[in-house]
Amino acid sequence: MLATYILGGLGIGIGMYTLQWDPPSLSLGCLLAIGATGLVSFARHSVFHRSDAARMGWDYGRRNNFQIEVGLANLAWGLVAVLAVVLGWGLAVEAALFLVFAFYILSVLVLNLTSSRDEGRRALGPLIALAAFGMMLLVVGTWGMLAA
Repeated sequence: MLATYILGGLGIGIGMYTLQWDPPSLSLGCLLAIGATGLVSFARHSVFHRSDAARMGWDYGRRNNFQIEVGLANLAWGLVAVLAVVLGWGLAVEAALFLVFAFYILSVLVLNLTSSRDEGRRALGPLIALAAFGMMLLVVGTWGMLAA
């Protein structure tokens, strides 16, 4: 998770800065905050799923396909973010990718807040980090759409 937050935070910060340029840009921010975090999260959830499951207290002693599916979703938006930047799809697409990731992260937050500890709710510290990350993705995505 630390790598995700570091890459995501760098991408968010760079995105906030480059949106002020003339013309505004989210390319590097999107590459880091969406592309890199998507690819890192894919590896964590799908490739290294056993250690990730143990970290979350979900190690059932066998492969958890749902966890791998989550990794594949991360791979999907990570690859689309890389393609958007490399193929020059523009600011609106890059901003939309920030919004997609924000809605996903904030949905995970709501799921955790409405779950009991027995149902796997995360501790308060990780939930605060998740909320901050999701809100900042939402802010950058919204600013990007307004600038597009």
